[in-house]
Order: sequence, then structure tokens, then C-alpha cells
Amino acid sequence: MMFFINPFSQEAKELVRDSGDLDKIIEEDARLISIIEYTRGQRLDDDSRIPGSLWELSLKRIEWYLEKRGRRRYQPGYYRFLFNPEIAEFDVIAFHILAQAIGAKFNPNSRESRIFIELEAEIVKERLSRMENRERERVISGILGEMLDSETPHWTKLEKLLENKRIKLTELILKDGKVILDKSATGRTQQIVKSIRENIIPALIMQETQEYIYKIHEMAAKIEPHPILAELAEKIRERISREFFIPRKTSPGTLKASKLDFDAFPPCIKNTIKGVQAGNRNDAIVLLLTGFLSYARLYPAVFKERKPHKVSDFDPTLSITLNEILPIIYEAADNCRPPLFQDDPQEKLNITAKLGFGLHETPSLENEGETKWYTPMSCEKIKIHLPILCKPDSLCEKIQNPLTYYNKRRWQKRKEEGDRDIPRGNTRR
Repeated sequence: MMFFINPFSQEAKELVRDSGDLDKIIEEDARLISIIEYTRGQRLDDDSRIPGSLWELSLKRIEWYLEKRGRRRYQPGYYRFLFNPEIAEFDVIAFHILAQAIGAKFNPNSRESRIFIELEAEIVKERLSRMENRERERVISGILGEMLDSETPHWTKLEKLLENKRIKLTELILKDGKVILDKSATGRTQQIVKSIRENIIPALIMQETQEYIYKIHEMAAKIEPHPILAELAEKIRERISREFFIPRKTSPGTLKASKLDFDAFPPCIKNTIKGVQAGNRNDAIVLLLTGFLSYARLYPAVFKERKPHKVSDFDPTLSITLNEILPIIYEAADNCRPPLFQDDPQEKLNITAKLGFGLHETPSLENEGETKWYTPMSCEKIKIHLPILCKPDSLCEKIQNPLTYYNKRRWQKRKEEGDRDIPRGNTRR
């Protein structure tokens, strides 16, 4: 049952082709429910956790990955059915339904597309890990034959995986330009090859999924997608958004993203926005202000949660970044003496890079991930590198980062205004 691991196999394609009318994906399927109910170890104490249709199964795949990645709420017993080979026929159709919905409605570099691609790699890894050794080796050999035409392909067959950093050339074993992926190796080399074989399958599926999303997106520009796919895409967006945007009433130590509150900015940020003299402009605008404003607006709890994220996780269309965050940064740059971009236009590219979009004039989803999204400078570094901006007030005394000041000041303001629902700000750093 190769298509349980590889949704792009010939068998999978035939199954999808014969799957019928898209309108029927919302209909309850008794056979699907029966397979889930008889899955070994499956928890059945909550009906809302049991998908009864292909529509619901598609959303459960997304939900599984988000909860597994989040860990805190993850309860694997509710998702045992995803690793039951008997569900393969339904699962491969659900995969293609998700791909069609996401590819048609979202940019290929969007948060939704990225999560879907990561999800497929993760589910393939876990399914392979649950197989018996002999079956796993048989499946891996079959997929390598299907996707690379050989178990000893020329390294150029893996060029896209290398370009996208899904694998590293240094991790492969090469002989005369060919990658050794067959089981002929002996001794320690055999163990290395076995590990490479197991790791390369999720990477191949991930790459193929990404290319599939691009193709669907291109087709959707010419042909209007089915309304049910558009509706599913909206459900996917809602579910993913719930993962990244914290509800207002939550546990202590977290803060909801919201419009910037200028009155809550620390003195160093207020001084930066007013304008900085030559000698301090670059560090103040690029290293301090860019990180502060982007995290304050999009992810104020970064130091509390300590989870790496990308800007598009919180701003999927980049509308907030382009319309709220960058205009303030650019205005502060123009307030500098002399204006920063007037004699140093390269710094506009550096601002984009600090937001995680590489050295480009403006942020775009296509370039996200070329660099990382940098957090603001710490108070200690500001005192060393930008002492002219550091004019501490009474709240600064026990603060270690401008973002912590902002969160604490916002909480104080809400409390003063009689709003006691807001949780305590991020105070760990």
C-alpha cells in the first residue's frame, strides 16, 4: 500500500481520479467511521474528534500537525486513525483535497502552504517509523524507484532537495557522482545508508508537495476553483489562525497581538522614532526599532513562549507589516539627521532582512525564510551601543528588553483603565 506513504504514486493518482464528485466530500461515510472506531488505541470518548467525512478528515490532518507541533494540548490517542493503513484510501483523497484548497486560495509561500508541506513530511516520518523493518525497507525501495528511477540516482536527481536545504550534500554517500541509497553497503556504511534512506523519503514527498501546490496555484489563476474548495480553504485559515493568535482571556504571562500603543513604548523607542543623529542611525533603526515594532505588533509574547516563528505566521498577507510596521520604521529613518536612506539606501534592504525576508527592497512571501526574524536588542546592548537613546524611567529599573517594558506598560494601562481581563505581560526577559 505504497500510496499510504506516497500520495503521488501511480496508484494514488488513479484512486483520486476515480474518487468522484467534490460535492460528496461533506457527506458522512460509514466505512470511514467504522475504520476509525476499530483503530487500535483510538480514543472514542469525544464525537467531535472523529471525522465522519472526507471534509472533516482533511481538517483533522491539519489539526493533528498543529497540536503535535504545539505539544501542550497534543493527545495522540485522538489521532491513531491517521496511522492505520486501512484508512489509506480516504487519506490520500483527503491529501489531494487539502492541496487543491490550499493551492487554489493561498500563495505557495503562505503560512497555510508551508504548514501543509511540513505536515506531509511529518506524517510520512511517523508512518514510516511505525512500520516493521522489512515492510519499511520494501516501501522505501518502491518509492525511491518511483520518484528517482533508481536506488543509486545521480546526485543531480536530488538537486531541488539540495537547493531547498531539505538535505545536505555532506550527509550523502557518493560514488562516481551517484548517491548510494541501495542496501548493498556493509558495516557502518550500511547503517548510514539506512538512515539516509529513511530521511530522504519525507524530503522527497515534501518537495513534490511544494511543486504540486505551485502547479495548482498557477491553474487557479486561469480556472475558478470549486466553491467547496474555497470554503475548505477558509476553514483551514481559521484553524491555523487560532493557533497563532492568542485569545484575550488566557493563562498568565501571555499577551495578545494588537494595534501598537505608542504611549506604552519605552524611552529608547520613543527617542528613536523622534530621529537619531549620524553614528547611531543604523543600529537604532535596523537593529533596535525594526525588531521592537514587528514583535510588539505581531508576537509580543516571544520571550515568554520562546517559539521560533515567521512574520507570516501572524500576518499571512503581510498587510500589517507593509501598512502598519514599515511606515513607522521608514518615518523614523527619515527623521534621522541626516535621513538614513538618503545616504545609506542599503539599510532599507537590511530592515527587510531583519524581518526574515532576505536582502530585498520590500518583504514578500516568496523571500520569507532567507534570513531569520530578529528580536529587538536587549537593554544591556542598548546601553553599550546606543547610550544616547537610553534615558531610563522608573519602569526601566527591572526590565531587560524594550519589548518587556512595552508588555508591562500595556498591562499597567489596562489595569488603570479598569480592564482586569488582560493577562500579565511578558516579564521573563
